[in-house]
Amino acid sequence: MHPVTKDISVLLNETAIKRSIKNIIQTVPNERFFNLSFGSDVKPTLFEFIDFGTAALLQEYIKVAISNYEPRVEDTQVDVKPEPDNNAFEINVYFTIVGQTEEQQFSYLLEATR
Repeated sequence: MHPVTKDISVLLNETAIKRSIKNIIQTVPNERFFNLSFGSDVKPTLFEFIDFGTAALLQEYIKVAISNYEPRVEDTQVDVKPEPDNNAFEINVYFTIVGQTEEQQFSYLLEATR
C-alpha cells in the first residue's frame, strides 16, 4: 500500500516481470480456470528428497514454464541449490528483458508448504 494515498501501488518494468515469473513458478497447472495448462510442476516436486537430482528437475520445470508463459524475457538461466537443513531450495533466475541488454536477476527460497 502507498503510505499516503492508502492505494495499492502499481508494479512497473522489471519488478512486474519478476513478480510475473514468481507467480508462474508458484502456480500449479489446473489452478486457473480459463487457462488450465498455466503454471509449473514445481510445487508437487517440493515434497521429494532435497537433493541435486530434485534440484535439476526443478531447474528444468522452471525454465520450461518461463519460456512458455513469459514472452517479455529471453536468455533465461536458472540456478537451483538444495538446502536440506532448511528443507528448501534456493532459486536464482537470470534473464534479460526483450529489447534491453542489461541482465536482471532475482532469487528467493522455495519451501514446501501445506
